[in-house]
Amino acid sequence: MVCMVSRTGRHLQRYDNLGRRQVVGCIPYRYKSSSDGTRTDDLEVLVISSQKCQKMMFPKGGWELDESREEAALRESLEEAGVLGNVECELGKWDFISKSHGTFYEGYMFPLLVKEELDFWPEQNLRQRTWMNVKEARDVCQHWWMKEALDILVERLNSLKQQNEQNYPNICSDLVAKISSL
Repeated sequence: MVCMVSRTGRHLQRYDNLGRRQVVGCIPYRYKSSSDGTRTDDLEVLVISSQKCQKMMFPKGGWELDESREEAALRESLEEAGVLGNVECELGKWDFISKSHGTFYEGYMFPLLVKEELDFWPEQNLRQRTWMNVKEARDVCQHWWMKEALDILVERLNSLKQQNEQNYPNICSDLVAKISSL
């Protein structure tokens, strides 16, 4: 069961020892499927519109006292983008100033491998969500620190792909040979 109401207020909000508000976000991602349903190597990321305007970004929000960073990242992705999945290893931490409020923030970003996209979610009437390729998402994302996090995610996924190809270079041909011999 999924809670269908967004958290509101700042009474549980975390601040660091310098007084910076701590926020956590996710880059929801998936690999496109071909027409026959098989997974391709084409990476897509999910961007959402801001509540106040149509500028695009990744889901993010306040890290609260009663949750881990990973739990906050998953909650924000559910509330703002309506997606569930696996929160992976942190991409990094960024210090930035809010242009609209002129206040300092400490932001953490995580990859979220999307397993489920909900039809109904808490902020569906406040935001638009759009799957894009990495270049498109980087072009429309309004926050420099989120663009850096996206670059780190792409680098990490490419590195994992290269490692798998080096460790298992003949896995497909080996499987075909075994199947053919049956």
